Amino acid sequence: MEKIVNKMYLKIMPLILLMFCLAMLDRSNIAYVKDYIEIDAGISKAAYALGAGIFFIGYAIFEIPSNLLLHKLGAKIWLSRIMITWGLVCMAMIYIKDETSFYILRFLLGLSEAGFSPGVILYLSYFFPTIYRSKAYGFYQLGAPLALMLGGVITGAILDYAPSVWFKNWQWMFIIQGAITVIVGFYAYFKLASKPEDAKWLSEEEKAILIAELEKEQNNKEELNSSKALSSIIVWKFVLVYFAIQLSVYGVLFYLPTQVSHFLGTNVGLKVGIISAIPWAVVLIALPIITSYADKLRAWSSFSIALLLLAVVSMFLSVFINSLALFILFISLAAVGFIAIQPIFWNLPTQILKGTGAAAGIALIGALGNLGGFVAPNLKNYAESQFNSSYAGLIALCLVAFLGVLMLIHLKKSYTNIK
Repeated sequence: MEKIVNKMYLKIMPLILLMFCLAMLDRSNIAYVKDYIEIDAGISKAAYALGAGIFFIGYAIFEIPSNLLLHKLGAKIWLSRIMITWGLVCMAMIYIKDETSFYILRFLLGLSEAGFSPGVILYLSYFFPTIYRSKAYGFYQLGAPLALMLGGVITGAILDYAPSVWFKNWQWMFIIQGAITVIVGFYAYFKLASKPEDAKWLSEEEKAILIAELEKEQNNKEELNSSKALSSIIVWKFVLVYFAIQLSVYGVLFYLPTQVSHFLGTNVGLKVGIISAIPWAVVLIALPIITSYADKLRAWSSFSIALLLLAVVSMFLSVFINSLALFILFISLAAVGFIAIQPIFWNLPTQILKGTGAAAGIALIGALGNLGGFVAPNLKNYAESQFNSSYAGLIALCLVAFLGVLMLIHLKKSYTNIK
């Protein structure tokens, strides 16, 4: 089995990693052009917060049908379609002219990307047995720190050095990054295998061994149809946890470059991009180590609790820091917590769901959980305006995210089949 798993890592994971890098880059790149579009399109801070978060409304609307279509049509067709569509919408972001166009394009970006991350989670569960799955999810999740580390530097360089021919520098950023996504989407169509039996790079013997192992695991899971999965109380508990995780992620993500620029007293550019890349470089080192140990110890619930608690505490402490070095330290610890928990967390619902129930349940968790990305910037902005304090926003996010820690503790104690 180890030989088969290693072959799957080589054949599947590099492309999946690249796809997720582009997903993270295309949904978060507005953080680097916040000041530019506020000036050029007359977008207020409140409108930026709403537009940054409205992505997740579109994402949530189509998440469940998207995952069910992936289960039916296969990843080869569906993940490729998702990438091509969101790449084209990313390029269309050059047409941000006012607050209304900003809202519409961010909504369409979320709508077009809907189903990607839950789709990949479901897709990898078709190939990797449970004891190898957190490591596979962890490899996939490396796309987040890679995108945010390299993307910050690349985006900063585009903003500093893009020619002023035809378009402004922030428009060139959307064109370049969107075009790359479209190209990779077409490439994925010819390279992905939807199921183990479709993988030409596995021998017939290897296919038989892998399929037998996966079927053995499936027989130990409860079969739920899509409607039962959507009404299952345990699925809704996972929704709350994932909402708390995403709240912490995007509470930092949408504002990190701006906060760094304020510490430096300069505009967002290459220098800000390099410093903003530090937390993601730390995550890049820590993530494979943490996920490997979680799989080795088979202690996915315990690791999830510890990592989300680390994220919440580190975010809370970063609020009161006046030193750039200490701020980056605490944000780095927070980033390790809220990024490393995600591949480990997804091993929990995939231990108990299968078939169409897994497709629907994972999609629901992803769809409603990702609304944390909508709530985060708006709750942060609302709390700061209500209390007239720059501290209030992140403190409010930390308090809500802590509910996720409590729910993880509850799940660990209440469900013995969740390790």
